[in-house]
Amino acid sequence: MSDADVAELLKLPPEERMRIAEIIWVSLAANPETVPLGDAHRALIDEAVAEHERNPDDVVSRDQVLAEARRR
Repeated sequence: MSDADVAELLKLPPEERMRIAEIIWVSLAANPETVPLGDAHRALIDEAVAEHERNPDDVVSRDQVLAEARRR
């Protein structure tokens, strides 16, 4: 895709740009193994897994997460 193509897309109304973003996101989510993972993201994931393995009982329940989200 050329820079000119991108410039044209950016001229679209917000609703249309959001729809395009959603279509792209869904296509990426359908095959997450094809999405490159950068070193920084891999390091964050590795650290989160290591922390969970060190403290497996230090978790937040789904209900707690939902309750907190609803409070906001």
